Amino acid sequence: MNAPQTLPDVVLELREATKKYGGVPAIENVNFTLRRGEIHALLGENGAGKSTLTKVMAGVVPLSSGQILVEGKAIEMKTPLDARGHGIAMVFQETSLVPTMTVAQNLFLGREKFYNRLRGVYISAQQFLQSLNFDVDPTASVSLLGAAKKQMVEIARAVLHDARIIIFDEPTASLTPEEKKYFFDLVFNLKARGVSVIFISHALEEALLLADRITVLRDGQHVVTDDKANFDRARIIQAMVGRDLSQTLYGQSKTVVRKQGECVLSVRNLRMASMVKNNSLSVFAGQVTGVFGLVGSGRTETFKVVAGLIKRDFFHGGEVLLRGKPIRYRVARQAVEDGIAYITEDRKVEGFFETMSIAQNIYMGLLGKLGHMRGVVSGAKATEVGDFWSKLLKVRAISHDVKVIELSGGNQQKVVIAKSLVQNPDVIIFDEPTRGVDVGAIAEIHAEINRLADEGKAVVVISSYLPEVMSLSDRILVARQGKVVTEFAADQATQEGIMYAAIH
Repeated sequence: MNAPQTLPDVVLELREATKKYGGVPAIENVNFTLRRGEIHALLGENGAGKSTLTKVMAGVVPLSSGQILVEGKAIEMKTPLDARGHGIAMVFQETSLVPTMTVAQNLFLGREKFYNRLRGVYISAQQFLQSLNFDVDPTASVSLLGAAKKQMVEIARAVLHDARIIIFDEPTASLTPEEKKYFFDLVFNLKARGVSVIFISHALEEALLLADRITVLRDGQHVVTDDKANFDRARIIQAMVGRDLSQTLYGQSKTVVRKQGECVLSVRNLRMASMVKNNSLSVFAGQVTGVFGLVGSGRTETFKVVAGLIKRDFFHGGEVLLRGKPIRYRVARQAVEDGIAYITEDRKVEGFFETMSIAQNIYMGLLGKLGHMRGVVSGAKATEVGDFWSKLLKVRAISHDVKVIELSGGNQQKVVIAKSLVQNPDVIIFDEPTRGVDVGAIAEIHAEINRLADEGKAVVVISSYLPEVMSLSDRILVARQGKVVTEFAADQATQEGIMYAAIH
């Protein structure tokens, strides 16, 4: 008689859900309900258990204990195919597309007719993508797509499969502002059709904009579920981290600006294909130089040239000077040896060795700096170095030998940062340092960036998030159409002025 009753509008329910890895719970006794036609935001710090909880719902990992109910009936889900059979689809942060197939083939994979006419498949895919306002060529190979368009294909595939419950893991992390608007419209259209949506996001503004209800997890346990109207940014952060970070995360423009030290890096009239056009800028020791610009402004490409990751035009390509000395790197290792570190915006693809442990990844960064000693590998030294940097950057993991791919996004980002900082560079370039990172880890990464500048390092922060640029930077460079067009002193910059320079 006292058994909990499932409400008629509840389409998915988890009761006392627990998942353990090696005896350590990733989620523990979590209760969760999803209503029909509801947009439900799932929030928490990295490592809070969000991805584990959604993977349980999607049949990717089985529960250690507890129950899953769909439409009030207890079920067992051992595979994603089982979940699909119950109308549940998940769009993963790391895409699950087949890279050697075209977009259209990926869309219809598992839904093929007995006889397939390739032209017909491409036409159907084109029409479907256009109905979602997704500008993706159905004939393109997935391996040639950027991160944003891969994410679009993942989203389109979930919608095409007529799922009644769709789970999105960081769906907007790699989308442009215009693409985000299309995604938001798509989510509202799904809701109007009666589809229930769960989404994980570290952008609290998105949760407050999109969600009907919000659930917060902390340390693998349920903290609160409530209607969006009862939340504001401060309450969410308090629930996520157990303390108030709202005043320290993204403050107003700086009132105190660090003094310029030595001009460590100069770029003069740099050209790189159509992406960088006569770009000139300077970076000074003891300061954080923020670089802001919209997609296609040439921010990342400029600093990839500096770091030796891509090459500038051979003729009339301009100059890059390190402490007044012209440099032109053939490979990135030469930049590392000269004290330049570039911390990539795409940690999944370029940032770490996913099958190696935390310590091994960090040690690989040190070996890259040592040059002539690259063949000498010491397990004891790797453990020592890894432990030091893990403690310094507060990398949280179940055990020391856990593979980096098994870490949460924020802890993966800290490993990528440590792998560069172990090289003791003089110029550190952070490209989107807090993309896909929770509020607690954002505060820790920001503290590390400020520490490096205070120590006299020349720090560059490339970010598409204006509050981050303004809270960190001593100087702000605005890039547009392949070059820096405006410079602001941080204590005089406004969001309106920066955005106007970026657009006009």
